[in-house]
Amino acid sequence: MSIFHSINTSGSALTAQRLRMDVVSSNIANSESTRARVNENDEWEPYRRKMVSLQSEGASFSSHLRAAERKGDGANGVRASVITEDESPFKMVFNPNHPDADEAGFVAMPNVDPLQEMVDLMSATRSYEANITALNASKGLLMKALEIGK
Repeated sequence: MSIFHSINTSGSALTAQRLRMDVVSSNIANSESTRARVNENDEWEPYRRKMVSLQSEGASFSSHLRAAERKGDGANGVRASVITEDESPFKMVFNPNHPDADEAGFVAMPNVDPLQEMVDLMSATRSYEANITALNASKGLLMKALEIGK
């Protein structure tokens, strides 16, 4: 086990949480975009909310636990495994003056809920702060170990 293992683990978590914050900010920025991409019917489609899935770097939890029991080194950090699109239906808003309104006057708006995005942003921010705290604790322990050697 490396003395920098905890710093590397915190660093991977910081990178993953930063990606989550980037995706949330993209979702909020595009919450009113009715023309985000062209679908298979050559029609404009509203922006679809994106979500980040995180997973442990390496295998399953039980394999990490067995590895930690054997050699004292189990965790490898976290990484973003995939960014998926939310397949929930678009919000239909009555606005007959909008250029993208259908014949009935309804506009398909993105499936982005600002409240959900703020909750995700707060969660990612808190996780980021917790990993900064863990990183600083690891750094402090390494600094104390260096002081012992004086």
